[in-house]
Amino acid sequence: MSSATKSELQETRDGVEIELTQFMREQSSYLLSISPELHPVSSALSSFLLDSGKRLRPLFAYAGIKSAGGSLTPAKTKAISSLELLQACALIHDDLMDGSDTRRGKPSIHRHFESIHVQDALEGFAPAYGLASAVLLGDLALVWSNQLLNTSGISSDELRRVMPIFDEMRVELMAGQFLDIHEQTQKNTDLARSMTIARYKSGKYTIQRPLHFGASLAGASEELINSYTNYGIPLGEAFQLRDDLLGVFGDPSVTGKPAGDDLREGKRTALIAITMDRATNGQLKDLKSNFGDPNLTSEQVNLLQEIIISTGAASHIESMIKELTDTSLAALKHGGITPVGINLLTELAILATNRKI
Repeated sequence: MSSATKSELQETRDGVEIELTQFMREQSSYLLSISPELHPVSSALSSFLLDSGKRLRPLFAYAGIKSAGGSLTPAKTKAISSLELLQACALIHDDLMDGSDTRRGKPSIHRHFESIHVQDALEGFAPAYGLASAVLLGDLALVWSNQLLNTSGISSDELRRVMPIFDEMRVELMAGQFLDIHEQTQKNTDLARSMTIARYKSGKYTIQRPLHFGASLAGASEELINSYTNYGIPLGEAFQLRDDLLGVFGDPSVTGKPAGDDLREGKRTALIAITMDRATNGQLKDLKSNFGDPNLTSEQVNLLQEIIISTGAASHIESMIKELTDTSLAALKHGGITPVGINLLTELAILATNRKI
């Protein structure tokens, strides 16, 4: 990454961090004015949102602005920061649906509130308290994403242009999340279904729609927005495929999740679909008897990892990531994208697909 581009992305990330910190300070104050018993809510959401995060979605929105010849104003920084609250909603609900114990090395939101229930010896059933809390905190993050966008200070014309994209992004995300949980109920794996889930659950709202979001703020032409689609969709799928690999082979000290977490959760990803399709009868027996067991030992995780590698599924996913990324970068040849935008989108493609978290 060139030093100029790296500095530009870091400056944008810092600006988003400032806006999110200020917004959470204001919202936490408001919640506490309602009741001091809402302190765990404001504290948990502030920690979840501010302690870490790559800020990829605001960065892609920023690239969408710059690629269309626009500039980043304070109001637009607030507007693109709203995408991080949508991401918080998605992650909180995703952890709940997957039964994940951790996120970024800390207890997931539902586990955090479950532990509060136990520690404070509250009445009722601790897991139910954690579940309900996570649903409500995820919903609150979704509401706040809309609130931050609407109060960002962008012009009425800019807001009018960006709202249809923001609405579509949220609908696609929820559709993808449902397809993901529905996939876990199917009797067989299917690569085409897994790729559809990768596109809608993660890829589109991580890359394509944030690019459209930024382009709309900059008043980009329909033709330029379409070129963002040609870049964003394959890169979004590559992004999710990298996530699938990390869910099986990621280093816990880096990912903040246990090794092989997706194997314990029984996540039917493209990686697993390819593995199932290529596995021998003996391997299929081991897969079916271990895959989705929340109590997998490290030895069982290693066994499943070895099967995935030996079938060639992991290397095939790596090839797919490269092919999709190359397809994405080829779309940058569109004449309407500014040179600055090409540099940003090239570096963001590397950041999205070569990451370790």
